[in-house]
Amino acid sequence: MPDNGRSPAGAATVTLTIDDREVTVPKGTSLLEAAALQGTALPHYCYHPGLSAPAQCRICLVEVEGAPKLQPSCVTMAQDGQVVKTDSPEALKMRKGVLEFYLVNHPLDCPICDMSGECKLQDYVFAEGREHGRGREPKRVFGRDDFGGDVLYYGDRCVMCTRCVRFMDEVARDSRLTVVERGSRAVIDTFFDEGLEGASFAGNVVDICPVGALVSKDFLHKARAWDLDSTPSVCPGCSQGCNIELHTRDNLVQRLKPRENAEVNGHWMCDFGRANYEGLNRGGRLEAPAAGRGAKRRPAGWDEALGQLFARLQAAAGADVKIVGSAEWSCEGLAALAAVGAETGEVSARVFRSRCAADEDRLPGFPALARRRDLAPNVDGARTLGFSRVGGEDAAGGLEEVAAHDGVLFVLGDDLADQEAAFGEAASLFVYMGAHGSEAAANADFVLPVTTFAEQEGTFVNVQQRVQRFWPGLRAPGEARPAWLVLGALLAALRGGEAAPASAAAAFSWLAGERAAFAGLSYEGLGAEGAPLAAPAGGNGAA
Repeated sequence: MPDNGRSPAGAATVTLTIDDREVTVPKGTSLLEAAALQGTALPHYCYHPGLSAPAQCRICLVEVEGAPKLQPSCVTMAQDGQVVKTDSPEALKMRKGVLEFYLVNHPLDCPICDMSGECKLQDYVFAEGREHGRGREPKRVFGRDDFGGDVLYYGDRCVMCTRCVRFMDEVARDSRLTVVERGSRAVIDTFFDEGLEGASFAGNVVDICPVGALVSKDFLHKARAWDLDSTPSVCPGCSQGCNIELHTRDNLVQRLKPRENAEVNGHWMCDFGRANYEGLNRGGRLEAPAAGRGAKRRPAGWDEALGQLFARLQAAAGADVKIVGSAEWSCEGLAALAAVGAETGEVSARVFRSRCAADEDRLPGFPALARRRDLAPNVDGARTLGFSRVGGEDAAGGLEEVAAHDGVLFVLGDDLADQEAAFGEAASLFVYMGAHGSEAAANADFVLPVTTFAEQEGTFVNVQQRVQRFWPGLRAPGEARPAWLVLGALLAALRGGEAAPASAAAAFSWLAGERAAFAGLSYEGLGAEGAPLAAPAGGNGAA
């Protein structure tokens, strides 16, 4: 860091000492944030980086040299030359006392609380609290309240941090929660008969509650935090592409949680996306390749199936090719599909279908965050790769010309649920690649099982033309493989034996070399937050 008081970007900085270690931070950084930058996590309840800081929980108190008393680190700004002690005897004594007051009325119901294992009260008491309580009087009891929507409130557990109230006021701009009563009688409540029903972003209050006061009805008693595996991913609910974590157990998605990305969704996600995970647990998956049409179909290993398909594609060289993709499949898979089609013959149609909402549902306090009209994660990726949308807003229809095609037909990801049994009957070669079978796929010459986004690595392009990575959180069923792996092998053979991608990174590197919109991007460079397309395609992702 330059010693002229400015960061490389030109922003003013300050240098201070925290626990005998010098740290330089941007001017306007709180002591709590400065301590975090140098590796010291101070306890806090009311502070959240996406909300105002009321400094009311009093558990982040630190000793600042020269100050007459301990200072709340969440609202005390770092100053040049400050000397701060986060672990002085006085600070530790005060924090231990504050924790004791929180436990006076807090029920010891950790064994049945959904936040057990994620609870900040548990963590802080274990780290700095008293070994034994000194209370002798019975604890006050409030019981459980249904706030509406997916949210339950346990008033006995509440530490009155007011994060939930401030989120609804400041971010959602939908003031449905407030503090009623005073002192030990204070609780969070809704205004009169209006609860959180219909509030599109209310599920975030469960995420930011530091204890078990606000819990999700959907997740209630479903799993323990320590039993869940967490995988960074992208929400499949719409084209906003909110960054999320897949929380999984027993190879099933148990819940979705927002993952911070300042460029896309901040700290939040909408309730529509949050509830849109059961499709990832849907059974009836395709698990093994099969070759042959109708009654002639039989199971085939990957080597046999791809060998036969390669021979059929060579024989069909120069044919009219139509391609049906899906905006729920990765950029790598769609690009490889388009390339295989182009190597086979003349591509006369490259289309996809996806559902649309009646309108966008925006978060008033955060204009960039919304549930977009396009209810699929890779609509803009499909368009960038040359696919056109067809069909209605319910993702039905629009395939009449494709259904009667007498040339080569590829389908990836669209389960054709609305199509009749005669779909693809006239095709000289019909290749179906998907996660689930359907009646319309009965005429396919090859049925190849491919993985969903939750079972593989890859990228989507969101409505802001931002390329974002996702990672596998579930094990693929049977012999299902990523579409980019299957199609990459075919493409390599069709092009005379060039190297087929053996990893998602290699598939993306191939994509960046083939498509100008992705030029200059690297898989590793995308990181956890993504990067803009080099040459964004037209359109704004609307239907």
